[in-house]
Amino acid sequence: MSSIADQLTLGVQLKDNASFANFYPGDNQEALQGLMALARQQEPGFLFLWGGEGTGKSHLLQALCHEVGSAGDPVAYLPLGETPSIAPAILSGLESMSLVCLDDLHSVAGDAAWEEALFHLYNRIQLQGGRLVITANAAPSLLGIGLADLASRLTHALIYHLHCLNDVQKGYALQQRATFRGFALPEEVLAYLLKRCSREMSELFDLFDRLDQASLAAKRRLTIPFVRDFLDGQ
Repeated sequence: MSSIADQLTLGVQLKDNASFANFYPGDNQEALQGLMALARQQEPGFLFLWGGEGTGKSHLLQALCHEVGSAGDPVAYLPLGETPSIAPAILSGLESMSLVCLDDLHSVAGDAAWEEALFHLYNRIQLQGGRLVITANAAPSLLGIGLADLASRLTHALIYHLHCLNDVQKGYALQQRATFRGFALPEEVLAYLLKRCSREMSELFDLFDRLDQASLAAKRRLTIPFVRDFLDGQ
């Protein structure tokens, strides 16, 4: 599979565990289905995902890249919010990819050079018949895009609003992550984590990953005493 790191040597790596299978959709089932349909089709497609922190935008983009790339199609993933030193010229040639995923568009919204480069990339991808997926923290009309032609293109995408999980859904998401790794997460441990730790999903998943690694290293099950000792040692 080709990623943006392979194409442009940015050093951006897709997370190995980013997949559709381990994404708990909650109220975002329609968006998940839309992305899975885009992964299967070879026709042109333009999707726009927006939502706040912890709604799974980056996970879904990387899962889509894995899905399309696994079939041998070239893909490009560019996290605009993590690459402040790059120039808009980096978008040149991306239309040759079967799929282009641009994460965190809000990071460059209002920048005239970036907006023009994005507008031209959109046009080139459309001419080539490729697929483009963009994420941001707000709907296209609220991003403050200065280039009217680009703003118009964005509003004509298939747009999905990603919603945050509620506390019950967060519990289901953690249990699904545990099941995906081959073990059951005890209800009392889940309740302890949700009561004592951050409710942000990205932080919860990061903590869960570290707990899983620590329990494997210590050859101990995830119990409340183990979790408490781990958190006290942080």
